[in-house]
Amino acid sequence: MAIGEGALFVVVLACLLAASLGSLVISLRLPAHHGNDETLNVVRLIANIFVVMTSLVLGLLINSAKNTLDTVDRNVHAFAADLIMLDRLLQHYGPDASGARQRLLVYAKRADAMINEDQGTSANRDGEKMLNDVGAAVDSLKPPDAEHRAMLQSAQQQFVRVSELRWLIVGNTRGTIPASLVVLVVASLMLVFASYAWRAPANAAVVASFLAASVLLTAAIVLILDMDRPFSGPVRVSAESLMRAVAEMGQ
Repeated sequence: MAIGEGALFVVVLACLLAASLGSLVISLRLPAHHGNDETLNVVRLIANIFVVMTSLVLGLLINSAKNTLDTVDRNVHAFAADLIMLDRLLQHYGPDASGARQRLLVYAKRADAMINEDQGTSANRDGEKMLNDVGAAVDSLKPPDAEHRAMLQSAQQQFVRVSELRWLIVGNTRGTIPASLVVLVVASLMLVFASYAWRAPANAAVVASFLAASVLLTAAIVLILDMDRPFSGPVRVSAESLMRAVAEMGQ
C-alpha cells in the first residue's frame, strides 16, 4: 500500500474509535424507541454476520501475507546460493573471469544493501543494470578449449537462473494484498464496533474496552500488511543468507 505504516495505524485506529465511540454517543441522544429490545436484537444479529465475514477475510489476509513472506524468504535463500554457485563457476574458469567475479561481488553487496534498507524502484533499476553488466562480462569471455566452453555454458545458465530469481523477488517486494480488501475489513470492523456500542453503558470501562480492542485490531491489521511487504517493517525477510554469500564470494 502507498500509505505508510504509521499513517495507516492512525487512520484505522481513528476509524474504529469513531465508529464505536460515535455510536455510543449518538445512541444516548436518540429517542428511547430506537433502543428497544427488538431494535437492539436486529442490530446485534447483523453485527454477528459481519463478525463472521470479517474473521474469514482476516484469515485470508493472514494466509496471503504469510505465503508471500515464506515465498520471498525461500527465493532469497535460493538467490544467495545461486550467486555463490555462479561465483564458483567463474572461479573455476580461471583468471580471465576475475573481472566478471568482481562485478558479481559488487552486485551481491548491492543486493544485500537493498534488502536491508528496502530501497525503492530506482535502486532496483540500478541493481538490474549491475546484474546485466555481470552477464555482459560473462558473455564476453573467450574460452580457449572445450573444457572452458563447457564451464562458460554452465556459468551462462547459472546467470539466467540468478536473473530469474531476482525478478521473482522484485515482483513480491510491494505485496499482493489489494487495498480494496483492507478497506472492506476496516469498514466491516467499524460496523461491528458501532453495533456493539449501540445502547452500551457510557462508562469508563466500556470506553477503555473499545479503546483496547481498537488498538489491538489496528496493530494486527498493520502487522498483516507488514508481512505482505517482506523487505520493510518489523516482520521482514532476513538478508543473512546474502551476507553469507558476500562473505563466501569475497574469499
